[in-house]
Amino acid sequence: MTEVGVIGGTGFRPGLPERRRTVFTPYGTVRVDITRVGDHLVYFINRHGKGHDLPPHRINYRAIVWAMRELGVKRILATNSVGVINSDEYEPGDIVLPVDFLDFTKRRPTTFYDEKVVHVDVTEPYCPELREALLKAADDLGYTVKEGAIYVATEGPRFETPAEIRAFRKLGGDIVGMTGFPEVVLARELEICYASVCLCTNYAAGIDDRRRTIDEVFELVEELRPKVVELVERCIEYIPPERSCPCSRALEGAEV
Repeated sequence: MTEVGVIGGTGFRPGLPERRRTVFTPYGTVRVDITRVGDHLVYFINRHGKGHDLPPHRINYRAIVWAMRELGVKRILATNSVGVINSDEYEPGDIVLPVDFLDFTKRRPTTFYDEKVVHVDVTEPYCPELREALLKAADDLGYTVKEGAIYVATEGPRFETPAEIRAFRKLGGDIVGMTGFPEVVLARELEICYASVCLCTNYAAGIDDRRRTIDEVFELVEELRPKVVELVERCIEYIPPERSCPCSRALEGAEV
């Protein structure tokens, strides 16, 4: 049996709910829904909280990732809504697997190592084994999933300006979101595998001439939700029992 963590928004919980648990961490308490997908135990955390009342910049990312560790989770699958920067390759409605990121957040705690010096390698920040499992699941389901995007993380809660988007594109950014960082590096610091399934919900500011509204974002999220949940559930069946990825050895040689 593989234990898998899933971090997402309201309604993205895979499997059938069995029970709920509160996990106490050094960073705060976290509510976890415990479900099953086949023979696998799945721990689901809604990053925005009950009622979707936590904006991206106030999410307790450290508590969420630490709670997964307390539960014994070694693999985390996350879902993230994003805007499209690179309109030559992506468009609203696409499901995308990022392979790298650019961090433009400002005020969030981004590490567990404030009291000692630990330099964790993030040459390959998103777990290759989990990405492979997601691609196999997509192929099995007949879904088109695009891999290779560079995720740009911004602070929020406002949308980005056209000038910012132009700068991000020049730097190589493909998609932009507010929740994918620091989850990915916090997981790496705890040697937990992490992969993100990104839902392209809109064009970023300046890519087209439409005004960004949260209503259009949520409309497309609702449309994509069943497909993403099915993708995550099928992916869990393809995750290998034992890890051979670099995530599992992230702290080797990292501490000064």
